[in-house]
Parts: sequence; structure tokens; C-alpha cells
Amino acid sequence: MTETASVSASAPVPAPTGSGPAPASAAAAPGDPLALPITAVVCMEDRAQVERAGRVDLAAGPQRLRIGPVTPLAVDRSLRAEIAFEDDGATGDGNGPDAGRPGVRVVDARVVRAYTPPPPGEPGRDASVLRREAHTLEVELREAELLRQRLESRLAVVAQTKAELYRDITEGAGAGDADPERWVDRLERVDGEADSPAAELHALRRRIRDAEEELAEVHRALEQTETEPERLTAVLEVVVEADRPGPAELRVIHLVPCALWRPAYRATLAPDGRSVRLETDAFVWQRTGEDWDGVRLSLSTARPTIAASPPSLTEDALVLRDRSAEERRTVEVDLREEEIRTVGAESPGAAGGAVSAELPGLQDGGEVRVMAAPAPVRVVSDGRPHRVALSAFTAGCRAGLACSPELSPLVAHVARFANEAGHVLLAGPVDLVRGSGFVGRGELEYAGLGEEVRLSFGSEDTYRVVRHVEETRGTAGLTGINHRTVITRTVRLFVSRLDAPGGGEPGGGEPATVVVQERIPVSEVSAVEVRLKKERCRPAPDADVDSEGVLRYGLRLAPGERREIRLEYELTASSAVVGL
Repeated sequence: MTETASVSASAPVPAPTGSGPAPASAAAAPGDPLALPITAVVCMEDRAQVERAGRVDLAAGPQRLRIGPVTPLAVDRSLRAEIAFEDDGATGDGNGPDAGRPGVRVVDARVVRAYTPPPPGEPGRDASVLRREAHTLEVELREAELLRQRLESRLAVVAQTKAELYRDITEGAGAGDADPERWVDRLERVDGEADSPAAELHALRRRIRDAEEELAEVHRALEQTETEPERLTAVLEVVVEADRPGPAELRVIHLVPCALWRPAYRATLAPDGRSVRLETDAFVWQRTGEDWDGVRLSLSTARPTIAASPPSLTEDALVLRDRSAEERRTVEVDLREEEIRTVGAESPGAAGGAVSAELPGLQDGGEVRVMAAPAPVRVVSDGRPHRVALSAFTAGCRAGLACSPELSPLVAHVARFANEAGHVLLAGPVDLVRGSGFVGRGELEYAGLGEEVRLSFGSEDTYRVVRHVEETRGTAGLTGINHRTVITRTVRLFVSRLDAPGGGEPGGGEPATVVVQERIPVSEVSAVEVRLKKERCRPAPDADVDSEGVLRYGLRLAPGERREIRLEYELTASSAVVGL
């Protein structure tokens, strides 16, 4: 059974350029497909573009070139073929400006698939010992299953006979025609008929269970050592027309699913805390059915399956209405949490919905990014992650201790450095290494060229932060004139350093600075006013409140020292405000 799909030339994602392995010459025996190796791969978010290139010998006139075997997963509509004589360098694909130029051109390109079912019967002569053992166990299980069905049918007949005998005994005893000797003899004969099949069935079930366990072990061994022969195979058929014989360079490009990549990083903080080395890697998975061996690998954030058409417009009717008397008298407000977003961060409710925590999508800042592996790579078609090194750089950093008590009582070791990788840093997981080794795994957000990167290298166990909040409510002004509700909140922070003087990490017993961040609400309506009571704050913050309502304190703590921060602010709302 053969399936043929005719395709037209399309424009896939541009293939990577640069030096790479020289295209191999496609040589094959008469009647066999030409072996055109994979020379370059562009791996995208959920698929890959595969490029094959090699040298072929052409005859004059039209001819059909069969290239394969290739993966049956090749996308028919993405197939594109280009060919040119080695001495003229003009490439023809049948649709370009060189279509009418003398030389060679592509007339048609298609994917031809063939389904070959496995031959029935025993394995062939070249089958391995494991496959022969699996076949033997499968035959044994089929025979045992048939025998089990026969034994169960026999026991069912015996059970039915016994039920009929019980009914005969009941009817005879009720009619006064009792014959105990005959009944005992028949019961003994029926029980004797059931003993042998029951014992045989019990032993057979144990044998079936042992055979199933052994067959499962053989299948697991086969999965780790051998691959199943392909039942569905495919070749590429390229029809070309040449005006003269000679060697030519053939290039075939197509898309394949079952391939993806995600970025990953490894950040190492220097022992002196003055520099960070960031290594950029890519995890590549592929189960396309073909190994990528020694290919030029490019990694792209392109999504060719997403439609480029603009969204459809719908009518949005705006209706004006008069406010009610109650709405004129009151202003409804509420407190909400708002996350501060930076460049590259995806806003809540954006297209695409929530991102999976196990395998997040690529965040490229709205522009397609392409990164190339510095050397040829090998990615096996096993569905497992393969780590490919992309780049590495070392940059000076500003490291220090920081804490946000409202979010976490831990004091973290934070490093800030500039992106000097020469390319953007896509969002992805980062392995954190400091001091003695691996300290945890974090998340690196999207960062452009030269943009500051902030990473936390674990917490310091020698620091403790305790936070207490007190709230009081009162009123001010005259009722009906300037009546106001006043909410006073007092935040007390206790920051302690627990290591003894002259101890070890961090700082070797020397005083260390901890940056503590606290926030106050930010009002968006004129009816609510937030005021920081600086005269009641101890100590004073290092700077005024920023636009996000964040205050920063720099505390210099010696070993065994404890400091207290007192922060007080007021929320004043007019009498028309409800919701606080």
C-alpha cells in the first residue's frame, strides 16, 4: 500500500548560513533511493526545519530522483527542493527568476510513503535472541489462554451439573422419593470431575502470570537495546529537468513535528562575589525518526503554525446612563495586589493563557530570535533532552544581601550584572552555583542586550527577619462637612544576625549590609490619601518612597547584632469612600 502526496514549493524559515560540514555525495545502487544526509536543522518551539544537501549525477532531459529513506513525519506542504550544476552556481526551484534559464530546474517534489506490515509467523533469521524469546513467550501465552478458556468452560459445565443435581435432590426429598445412596454417589462423581480441572486451572494461572512478567521484562530490554522495524517508510521524489549531463548540488528542505527546544542556564558566582559566569545552553528533544548527526543546529523562536491574519473586529457598544443618587454620594475603592512587570515579562491575561510550569513556552519579547550552536552537534531521535552549549560570558556584578519581609522572612544573596552574552537572554530555568556547589534552581527572566540581570543565589541561614503589623482605625473632622476615616498601620521589623563574632560565613565575622525592602499602598484616587509619617519612622529610610510605594533600608549588622525598623503610615479616606 503506497500513499503519494504532491506538494508545491513554499517558503519555510530561512536556513542558517555559515561554515559547516561539506555536503556528502549521494550515491546509491541502481533502484535504491539516494542517501542525502541531513546537513542543517532549524529547531523551533514545537517543530524543526530539516535541510538535506548533497551531490547528484544528472543525465540530460527529465528524470526522477528518489531520496531516502526519510522520516514519514515530513510535512508535505513545506517541502522545497533546489538544484544547480556545480560549475554555474545558478539555483533553480521551478518558480524563481532562473526558471527559464538553461541548466537544470525542479519540476515537481513530493513525499511518497509506503506501509509495510510485519511478516506473519516466526521472526526472521537475523532476529536477535530477545526477539525470539519474546515471540516464544507470546505463543506460549496464546496457547495458555486458549487452555484456560477450555478449563473454565469445563468447570462451568461441572458447576451446572452440580446445580442440576441439587435441584433433583430438593425435588425428590420434597416428593418423598429419597435415595441418599444414589445422591451421594453422584455428588462424589461430580466433585471428582471438578478436582482435576480446578487444580490444573490454578497452576495454569500461575504459569500465565509468570510468563506475562517475563514477557514484560523482555519488552523492557528490547526498548533499551533495539528499535522496532519501521512499518511506515517514506522517500522524497524530486523530478528535475536538465539540458545537459553532469554533477549537480541538490538541496531539499522540509518541516517535521516532534521536535522542540528550550533555553537553560547555569550561573556561577565567584568566591569573592565580584563576578558571575553565565552559561547559556539549549535542551533539544526530538522524536522525528531520524538522528541528527554532525548538523549545523540553529535555534529559533519562530512559530510557523500561528496564523498571521489580524484578529477579527467586533462591535463594542458604549451606553451612557445617569448615575444614581447613591453612586453620586459614594466612591467604591478596594486594595489589590499588582505585580511590577519589566521588559519581556508576559502580562496577566495575555494571549496564550497560563504557561505550563513543567515546560514553559519561549518568550522572545515579541521578535523572532535565532541562535546558532558554535559547532556541529548530534541529537539522537530518542525523545530525551540533549544539552547543547551556546555561549558563556563572565561579567562583573554587584552582590549583596536583600530581604522583602512581606513576601519571605529569608535573607537572600542577590547578584546584579549586565547581559554581555552578545544576544538576548530568553526566559528559562537557571542552575545556581555558589561557594561549595549547587545551591538551587531559579528562573531567569527575559533580558535584552546590556540589560541588568538579577539572580538570587540562595538564602543566608545566619539571618532572621520577623515582621509584625498593627492597625488602628479612627475618624477626623466634623460629620457631614469634612468627616474622614483614618487608618494607621505600624509595621515593625526585627532583623537579627545570629552568628557569633569571629565566626565563618558570611563575611568572616565582619559587619555586613542587608537591604530590607518594605512597601506602602499607592493611591490612584484623590478621595484616598496615603501619607508616610516620617517623624515616627525609626530609622529613616535611605530614600523617599518610589512610584511603586517601595521603601529601602540599608542595615549594617555585626555578628550577633539585632536591629529594629519601625514604619508607620496613614490612609485617609473621605466619608464618600466605601470598601476600605
